[in-house]
Amino acid sequence: MKMLPKFLLSAAMVVTMATSFSAVQAATPPDTLVQAWQSDDIITLDPAEVFEFSASEIMGNTYERLVAYDIKDVSKIYGQVAESWTVSPDGKTYTFKIKPNRKFASGNPITAEDVVYSLHRAVTLDKTPAFILGQFGFTKDNVKDKIKQTGPMELTIEVDKPYAPTLVLYCLGNSVASIVDKKLVTQNEKDGDWGYNWLKTKYAGSGPYIMRDWKANEVLVLERNPNYEKKTPLARVIFRHIKETASQRLLLEKGDIDVARNLNPEEITAVSKNPDIKIQSAPKGTVYYLGLNQKNPNLAKPEVRQALKYLIDYQAIADTIMKYKGDVHQNFLPKGFLGAETNNPYKLDIAKAKELLAKAGLKDGFSVTMDTRSTSEIMGIAQAMQSTFAQAGIKLEILPMDSKQALTKYRARQHDIYIGNWGSDYQDPNSNADTFAANEDNSDNAKAKPLAWRNAWDPGPLTAKTRAAVMERDGEKRAQMYKELQKSVADDGPFVIFLQQTEVAAVRKNVDNFVLGPSFSDNDVSQTKKN
Repeated sequence: MKMLPKFLLSAAMVVTMATSFSAVQAATPPDTLVQAWQSDDIITLDPAEVFEFSASEIMGNTYERLVAYDIKDVSKIYGQVAESWTVSPDGKTYTFKIKPNRKFASGNPITAEDVVYSLHRAVTLDKTPAFILGQFGFTKDNVKDKIKQTGPMELTIEVDKPYAPTLVLYCLGNSVASIVDKKLVTQNEKDGDWGYNWLKTKYAGSGPYIMRDWKANEVLVLERNPNYEKKTPLARVIFRHIKETASQRLLLEKGDIDVARNLNPEEITAVSKNPDIKIQSAPKGTVYYLGLNQKNPNLAKPEVRQALKYLIDYQAIADTIMKYKGDVHQNFLPKGFLGAETNNPYKLDIAKAKELLAKAGLKDGFSVTMDTRSTSEIMGIAQAMQSTFAQAGIKLEILPMDSKQALTKYRARQHDIYIGNWGSDYQDPNSNADTFAANEDNSDNAKAKPLAWRNAWDPGPLTAKTRAAVMERDGEKRAQMYKELQKSVADDGPFVIFLQQTEVAAVRKNVDNFVLGPSFSDNDVSQTKKN
């Protein structure tokens, strides 16, 4: 790409490096971090479209946004491209001033015009993550009136209601709000496409690294952005797509890679005994749960919903099948979110479950199916539940299928029980409350289809309470509102929430400052270095 300085390696040279480490070398270059991961979920590198875990991580290391947050304390929001911001007395207009003397990787200056263009672009393209901005009343038709440049380094954003400011700011810190280089993108527009076809595989950002080259299901290469304000210690970061976890382990132990991202529990245990390898982990904003379809007359009984919550051996699943990769967690807000509850009221109690089933008129149990993705972890969890359900007379039939098939049935409300996970879209509690605790319209042809809708559950007054919580501007009061919502859903909702995900990476000991954050876009290699 023309923007890159001459001293950088060519894409072809870098890809060759990434794919041809030899046994003779037995060590990665000192200025390069090589990671092995399963990254076949990357379908685009356009921040207006990215909605997958792996690509979100790339966005976090290559693009910037108006604001960001401290990953050790997400309540601390700071300006990234924004120097400062104010909120109008009515809570509806946000005014941002842009930091001076900042540049994109191309060398073009970052101005308010670039920020406005980027937000207009995301809303107008209306790709999957656009709802994160659209929830504030922005549409293709009004966005140019609602998000406006008011000076070379100043802009205003007018939302439709006086939301809690943190909600607005967290969403402006999401990947979909990444700031792109207007001049570079418009040079590559075709037929008014906002540069969409070009940016799916190219780069126009200002983050610590440049997205240098991507070969789907093979390799993705990042290189140092010479215009970034804080120089990265490493010249490049290479992500090798290696699906087999055994291959990842072998390459890590040989020193042919620096980081293995997808090892299973047995492999993690094994490599942790290697003096040249260390294990890093971090809780993620992802919860594992069962969705109980309320169209099933048995599952619609409140006593049955309660009984199933007493028919899971939570700790055993966390200690075996999900060892290293999940902790027992039974509330819809992940730990680390405002108002998150950390108490776990349920445990395996067969006698209690039988008592509840008898109250429901099902003392002999019943038969039910579970749609299950054909991955080793999810299948293992489902089989563990099948065993404990049976102890109370519930005959659980596991229906293995691929992820797409399972999700298609789930989104059409055609399941009995669905087992899956839910990752928060942004760091505000509304991201999860809006889907677990609210359902405006429970009819089959509803426009909005949150998880409550997918399970045909009308949460009654909880919907109004969820809507009220996003408007509460006092942090302590707002946190308490979410605690009450979580208790209501845990007590009576059609969700059996059982784990919060932990991400684990096995890292060579000569690697420092490799950071796993609360979301995948927070996984940070900008200050990673090698000794």
